[in-house]
Amino acid sequence: MHTEPNQPSGNAHWRIGVIGGSGIYDLSGLEDVQDIAVQSPFGAPSGPVTLGRIGAVEFVFLARHGAGHRIPPEGINHRANIDVMKRCGVTDLIAISAIGSLREELAPGSFVAVDQFIDRTHGRADSFFGEGLVAHVSLADPVCARLSAHLADAAQAAGARVHRGGCYLAMQGPQFSTRAESRLYRQWGADVIGMTAMPEARLAREAELPYALIGMVTDYDAWREGDHVDVAQVLQVMRGNAALAKATIGQLAARLPQVRTPSPIDHALDGAIMTAPAHRDPVLVARLGAVAGRALRNEG
Repeated sequence: MHTEPNQPSGNAHWRIGVIGGSGIYDLSGLEDVQDIAVQSPFGAPSGPVTLGRIGAVEFVFLARHGAGHRIPPEGINHRANIDVMKRCGVTDLIAISAIGSLREELAPGSFVAVDQFIDRTHGRADSFFGEGLVAHVSLADPVCARLSAHLADAAQAAGARVHRGGCYLAMQGPQFSTRAESRLYRQWGADVIGMTAMPEARLAREAELPYALIGMVTDYDAWREGDHVDVAQVLQVMRGNAALAKATIGQLAARLPQVRTPSPIDHALDGAIMTAPAHRDPVLVARLGAVAGRALRNEG
């Protein structure tokens, strides 16, 4: 059965979307919990969403890899996931991801509040727009600084070792890096590496959702002599990090300002749509009802 939750009117209060990565398949501490299947015109999302609240803050949770981690990085339908979050009335979007470290000081077990990306993925649907409705959003600063600061503060309050800022190299996967690749990414200025944040961050911006990513470091990738990514080691570190990540969400709920003031990202599509109204594909316009409906309506 398909059910679509009611969207809130306005955005003076917070409704936080959380996309949980490897090891994060649910959120503990939620009250008034509902699991709801939400359909998307962009295909099937990773699974049903879980709605609930912690105190006065509403949360919408989605496991990026699906129940039981059945979806590989290249198989994630990021467009459907972001579209579903938008349909659920999410005001801001948090990603929790397992990452590898490309810097000695970013040790396994620590958290990194990412603020930049290098995208090395390929073959993934990376835009909601296309022929019949062209748009170009700015991605110079792909992370919401306000949301990222709140998230880093919450992680620190939960007891995590937090590094504020870092460049995430998004690799295709599903294999881990060669040593040559890992060392090259360090030369490029990347600090951490993962397989899932792109095109997720791109699509969040197109959907006018402030986005922040907290990365849980599980390993040193392959750049250190003699080291390589060992899945057993990754899983061991991940289990410890998962509890800390969930505690971070609880701390975030307790620390958010009572009133959500508007963000410039709420209007990221203003001036971004290039296609003249008479030349727009009505089918694509209809598919973009949740993602771009605000901007399209305001043009009329």
